[in-house]
Amino acid sequence: MRYVGKRVGTGASPVEAEHISTAPSSAYGMRAKLLVVWIVVLLCSACTPRDLLTRRLATDLISASDAFKAPQQFVLETGIVSNKDYASSEYLLLQHHGWISANTIACTPALAPPPCWEIMLTPSGVETVHAFVSSEQAARPAISIPVARRSLIAVTGISKQGNVADVEFTWRWVPMNEIGDALYSSELHYRSVVAFRDFDDGWRLVQSAPHSGQTLDEALKNSEPAP
Repeated sequence: MRYVGKRVGTGASPVEAEHISTAPSSAYGMRAKLLVVWIVVLLCSACTPRDLLTRRLATDLISASDAFKAPQQFVLETGIVSNKDYASSEYLLLQHHGWISANTIACTPALAPPPCWEIMLTPSGVETVHAFVSSEQAARPAISIPVARRSLIAVTGISKQGNVADVEFTWRWVPMNEIGDALYSSELHYRSVVAFRDFDDGWRLVQSAPHSGQTLDEALKNSEPAP
């Protein structure tokens, strides 16, 4: 009687041999990838959000600074003023809106040469001003009125040199009330350049001006109209 069956042996087929030979290299490759991932995670955990001066970081630091958030104050002087002050664009606009009136008056020695003007709030002006300041402040000869706030449009460029950098940005005024709307246009854009410095805890806005760098307060004062 003849028996027919499979040949049994310990040798692997070519396909099985190929699979066995590539398995160790695949496992090694996986371990290498995991090691790279862990290295990246460790490096990132050692960094702080301020270690890299990006446009996003510069935007956040400028927008959050006290100098940028400080509202623009307009000082309205009532009583006797010089002709130069009375002829300013701000007073002409206030008079055009019916918030102030003026009569000619004799000049004091400090305000000569004539003519001089006595500035008074109209009833409409009293009502408008009282909406923004207290009655005590409104009774003073110089009334400080918050009229506009700044809005950052975009950081337009960063120039780094070692641990210092100049950041260029554009911004605009946003009126806070009727008087601000009359005095400040939100359509006008301004360009400023402010200094940053890299400290041990990351990049910060410069608070005092080293070398040629500008503080944010100086940068805002020296703003130029943006094209």
